[in-house]
Amino acid sequence: MNEGMISKRYAKALLRFAIDNKSENAVFSEMKTLAAAFAAEPGLRMAMDNPTLSADDKLTLIRVAAGGKGGDVFIRFINLVVKNKREVYLRNIALVYADLYCESKRINTGKLVTATPVDSAVIEKMKVLSQTVKPGTLDFETSVDPGIDGGFILYIDTYRLDASVKTQLNRIKQQFAAENSKML
Repeated sequence: MNEGMISKRYAKALLRFAIDNKSENAVFSEMKTLAAAFAAEPGLRMAMDNPTLSADDKLTLIRVAAGGKGGDVFIRFINLVVKNKREVYLRNIALVYADLYCESKRINTGKLVTATPVDSAVIEKMKVLSQTVKPGTLDFETSVDPGIDGGFILYIDTYRLDASVKTQLNRIKQQFAAENSKML
């Protein structure tokens, strides 16, 4: 079996179980926190891969990475994963669970990246634009990346609208290089 299939099966089972226990929102929050912890701390994945680390130590690490105590459904699920020796897949399970949860609740994720901070009116316009592209509830965040030199990059789920100065300058550079190579 491959990693994607295993992760998806566990995530689907967790979502069904969480819905049955009316705790899918809490589990979603815990899984998002866990996925963020895996992204922020690469050593966490190495710890899950470590065969010399005991199951109890791994459980403790996962609880701490998920934000502390954890709900009953989350703890039962983590115990199952560790018992079945699938803890190496936890990062992917957390990511797949978040995707399945958002899909079931019709939640779209959006992100606006700008070179400088923008005011709330611009953010609202981008949210409206995002809603026209993909209707549903929108989970929207903003970030500042001076490396794009100006303009913006708008992400809506798997869509990407890149209107950054950096990208436009790179296109002009490529066109200029292509034109000059034809002249030689």
